[in-house]
Amino acid sequence: MIRLLIKVGLLLVVGILVYNRFFGTDTEKEQAKEIFRKTGDLLGDTWSLLRSEKEKLDAGKYDRALEQLGQAYQSLRQGAKYLDENVLRRLGELERRKASLEGQLSELQAAEQALRNTPPPASKKGQKSTAADDTAARKAELERQRQSLMKELEQLMRDSEALVKQAQQQ
Repeated sequence: MIRLLIKVGLLLVVGILVYNRFFGTDTEKEQAKEIFRKTGDLLGDTWSLLRSEKEKLDAGKYDRALEQLGQAYQSLRQGAKYLDENVLRRLGELERRKASLEGQLSELQAAEQALRNTPPPASKKGQKSTAADDTAARKAELERQRQSLMKELEQLMRDSEALVKQAQQQ
């Protein structure tokens, strides 16, 4: 229902702008022209942002962080003889979440590649922008999840170090 209202609202705004552009007063024509120019600039800037983020992604922006997570998991596994079952279970869950995050990142890369390879059609600029916005939102969510994983891993490492110290003192 809300989507329908948003679509109708957008169509109404576009209709008013087109009407003003061709049939409005001189000031209305100028305002409509300015809005169309700014919208074009916004779409171009969004496209540039997606291209630069894709280049960073290809350059390994996230690969290093995921590799560090994997190395930390491995070092915790090697010290597992001092760890209790709860820590090992938490570590297993973090590893599963990391694997899921890597899969989602691969899907996002494929979606960005498809979006980049699709030429922007003149009549579907709104759809292209929506796809770009969705991709950017997914990327932000994946980054938030990665940061959350890092925080949880740091806490798990602190807990594990405390357990190791206790075991060594006994």
